[in-house]
Amino acid sequence: MTSICSLPLFAVAGDLSASAGASAATFSLHPIDYSIMVIYCLFVVGIGFALKKQMKSSNDFFLSGRSIPAWVTGLAFISANLGALEVMGMTASGAKYGMLTTHFYWIGAVIAMVFLAIFMMPFYYGSKARSAPEYLKLRFDEKTRALNSMTFAVMTVMGSGISMHALASLLETLMGWDYTLSLIGSSVIVLAYVLKGGLTSAIYTEVLQFFLIVFGFAPVVILGLKEIGWIDGLKLGLHTVGENSDKLGLSSLKPLGTDAWTSIWSNMGGASQNAMGIDWFGMVFGLGFVLSFGYWCTNFLVVQRAMAANSMSAARRTPLIAAVPKIIFPVLVIAPGLIAISLHSNVLKPEGKGFLPGSEVAQVRTVGWDKLEPAFVDSKPLMDAAVAKASTSEAMVAKREASRKVIDRFKTALATTNKDGKTVEPKLNETAVLNVVYAYNTGQLGADPAQASAIAINRLNWSGEVDYNNVITVLLKRYCPVGLLGLALTALLASFMSGMAGNVTAFNTVWTYDIYQPYFAPNKSDAHYMKVGRLATVAGIIISIGCAFVAKQFNNIMDVAQLVFGFVNAPLFATFLWGMFSKRVTGHGAFWGLLIGTTTSALFHLTTITGTESASFIKGGFVELYRFQSDMAKNFWLAIFAFTAAFVSTYVISLATKQKKTDAELVGLVYSLTPKQPVEANEAWFMRPAVAGSMLLLVTLILNILFW
Repeated sequence: MTSICSLPLFAVAGDLSASAGASAATFSLHPIDYSIMVIYCLFVVGIGFALKKQMKSSNDFFLSGRSIPAWVTGLAFISANLGALEVMGMTASGAKYGMLTTHFYWIGAVIAMVFLAIFMMPFYYGSKARSAPEYLKLRFDEKTRALNSMTFAVMTVMGSGISMHALASLLETLMGWDYTLSLIGSSVIVLAYVLKGGLTSAIYTEVLQFFLIVFGFAPVVILGLKEIGWIDGLKLGLHTVGENSDKLGLSSLKPLGTDAWTSIWSNMGGASQNAMGIDWFGMVFGLGFVLSFGYWCTNFLVVQRAMAANSMSAARRTPLIAAVPKIIFPVLVIAPGLIAISLHSNVLKPEGKGFLPGSEVAQVRTVGWDKLEPAFVDSKPLMDAAVAKASTSEAMVAKREASRKVIDRFKTALATTNKDGKTVEPKLNETAVLNVVYAYNTGQLGADPAQASAIAINRLNWSGEVDYNNVITVLLKRYCPVGLLGLALTALLASFMSGMAGNVTAFNTVWTYDIYQPYFAPNKSDAHYMKVGRLATVAGIIISIGCAFVAKQFNNIMDVAQLVFGFVNAPLFATFLWGMFSKRVTGHGAFWGLLIGTTTSALFHLTTITGTESASFIKGGFVELYRFQSDMAKNFWLAIFAFTAAFVSTYVISLATKQKKTDAELVGLVYSLTPKQPVEANEAWFMRPAVAGSMLLLVTLILNILFW
């Protein structure tokens, strides 16, 4: 955020009651809840051991022998994506960005899944490639495969690390377990069933997890809607949030408007009009095209599930089957976030309490007004500078510096001393704090000093830095009784472990087939590669633990995930697009285009930053050329730049280099040279990919119009 100023402040609306749920304190589980979780863990490990005897070859271990029916691969396809990123990340984004989060489904998933089924699966499945990087070798050359293999390996362990972090954070927050020990414990369970049963065990546990998510989360949504007054109450709460988004620390410059959390398109005219800080072009091209197609069409983690199907027809139906629950899933994973932010709007009342985890700054009431009043008074001239209009970059820097000094004053005033004698400063939502200070110093909290100070204290008390990742945990604590809590926690446990397993199985396949076999040990026995795959599984788990600590630096894991996708999938999609639909593109063009695209991602990350963040390796901004309103906005534009750089450079370099592949070698790899797939005689007309895909797109279009 570049400045603070919102006038007028604090127009309270709505009448939602929310008790203090802002601190997700630890609590004890009933033996019934523990029993449900233990039974699930034993069951999935049992699946791995039961399937061990079927793992007779590396093809069985890595690709399930291409023997699984479409309905199973379809549910596994969607469940492989239904890990921590989906469950925790989408709930977090629902609270942080509102209904805009549905774009990750209705333009950011379904369209690409239909495209994958109709156009790309015939190439993946028909070429008999064992992985997405191996397709690049067949279409281009070895060096292109090598580059993609390395970047994809990094992405999978990062994805697994995100799931590990989510699970460890959940166990630490709700049950008081040590974060590191929770990482290790969950890793051992996943390792046990993947090591024994390979991809097949991962797929069948993903199907089980799908149903657990549905039955575990549906009660939370129903009970939450019941408390706030069903749909009408939810709308009222979200309207209150939009009208007071600045006071809640959800926007920086001004209130975003009544429908900011309920509309998905009407506020996309400019970046400053919505919580995500992105305009319609960045949303459509960045998410709807580059990131969406890059993830669903080139990410071997999900494509691997379709490639395990027992026929070409089943492989093409896999993403279409998965698209049906994908359209509906916002009800289960975004709605809880909307409920949470609606409950949090209660903080706007004079004695209201917040709800979001991390929002409570407990020492505010302990410190008292006598110590805080000087900080309010001393901040008045600084606030005048912070809200002043700025026409130059130097003025913007001065505004941010003034805002920073205000925050530092309050961090100092609220600092405490821990048992080791070290000073500990609170984590503050800077936008919320600045709005409280500005409102107090401009008389917007009332003329009576006692009343103004009481309101200021209460709002400052709920101005902590929100941990959006744990929104789902405070909802579980609020709504789930004995038994139901165990089921809901098991559903979370299943989703996180599924995310870990899915990424690890993709990692071991790519490592073995695309890195180890061609470069370290070609022409070895099948048993040798199967052993290496199991060792790669162990290594992938260990590396993922380290990546979990990187994910810990973000308050919304969806932000870090989209950053990783921008680095890997965005330029890769440009490579696949040229490779599948143009026979002219060469291996040199593909390799250098992919490298240039990835390098562009890095340069973009290092020269841009968001909000009031300081430069760092994780957040970027070492040479600040632009400051985005949100992490998500930065991620979308990073993807656009990376894709464009890769797309243009691939074609230009291809024009300057010679095509070494003949048309005969490209049959089955390039669309124009590949015979169309025949319609199966026993296939119903409505199950044909083009027909089913068209119906799915029509439903998606209707939903976009309804929630415009």
